Amino acid sequence: MANAKSERRVLLLCGDYAEDYEVMVPFQALLAYGVCVDAVCPGKKAGDFCRTAIHQSSGHQQTYTESRGHNFTLNASFDEIDQTKYHGLIIPGGRAPEYLAMDASVVDLVRNFINSGKPVASICHGQLILAATGSVEGRKCTGYPPVGPALIAAGALWVEPDTMAACVVDGNIITGATYDGHPKFIRLFVEALGGVISSSEKRILFLCGDYMEDYEVTVPLQSLQALGCNVDAVCPKKKAGDTCPTAVHDFEGDQTYSEKPGHDFTLTANFEGIDASSYDALVVPGGRAPEYLALDVKVIALVKNFMESGKPVASICHGQQILAAAGVLKGKKCTAYPAVKLNVVLAGATWLEPDPIDRCFTDGNLVTGAAWPGHPEFISQLMALLGIKVSF
Repeated sequence: MANAKSERRVLLLCGDYAEDYEVMVPFQALLAYGVCVDAVCPGKKAGDFCRTAIHQSSGHQQTYTESRGHNFTLNASFDEIDQTKYHGLIIPGGRAPEYLAMDASVVDLVRNFINSGKPVASICHGQLILAATGSVEGRKCTGYPPVGPALIAAGALWVEPDTMAACVVDGNIITGATYDGHPKFIRLFVEALGGVISSSEKRILFLCGDYMEDYEVTVPLQSLQALGCNVDAVCPKKKAGDTCPTAVHDFEGDQTYSEKPGHDFTLTANFEGIDASSYDALVVPGGRAPEYLALDVKVIALVKNFMESGKPVASICHGQQILAAAGVLKGKKCTAYPAVKLNVVLAGATWLEPDPIDRCFTDGNLVTGAAWPGHPEFISQLMALLGIKVSF
């Protein structure tokens, strides 16, 4: 990994139907920054997976909707935890905290982290577990609004979130309202671990489209925002405030990936009138969007502009279909999702086998990855090209 591994080690407390983003974004962001992250769940061991939930508000219902998210693979066993080896704890939200708050081993673990003075970062419904510990009396906390009554009953000083991106710090406890606040939430946790972020004020453009892969846009985007980067997300024929539907592509034992509906992704800028010269790098997510974006002459011109300028371009999974169509891969060494190999080879590139699937490669100003399991390496290699560092 381009960002040197630190000695920092954190625990991620998972459960079935934790919110998809609230598990994966901090998990992969911290790994990209060089932090070791162990993801555990009571009653499960390393290699098992937790099902996740996609929670989002449409504006038409009085509460959020839920659908199935990715399967999240655990990399450590709950029963083998040695709390003394960890420097901090993260508690995702979703529905998992409802039942985890009833588990005495979970409550004891979280209470011990809080009482030890180590950073504890909890988001959305995760604060139900904080309330169950009896350790938040007199502490300022925010969260998803329906969690407020439980925190108040536990003696916490409830801070009503003015937006769903709100975060609050009180001593070693960091709380956030929802995944909208991930950039600040993750940054606060990194700083609480003693992290120092340098050279981070870069402007980065994300090239989006309908049915891009859910993780492949939001994980790198929020990871870079957490570092202080200014990120614009655009889509042809759409403007700031419009949304793109996303796709959840997962590996569930079939001969190819499965697809489920993902979160709706809100664009932050207009595609028309983009000034590529004002950005320091371009990121191209995968999913199904690249199939049609590769046919758009304005998209092709934009990609050529970035590549010819020598600025960093980071493309993952099916995103390389756009690079191939733009004619910018000739003579380059790169990888992609294996099914995109034909496009890459026909475009004149040297194919680098993604074995394992999380392999990523840098060739000059180009970073390529095969699929979202490689995000930590993908983000880290882009950070290296941009000169961004996280030191502990």
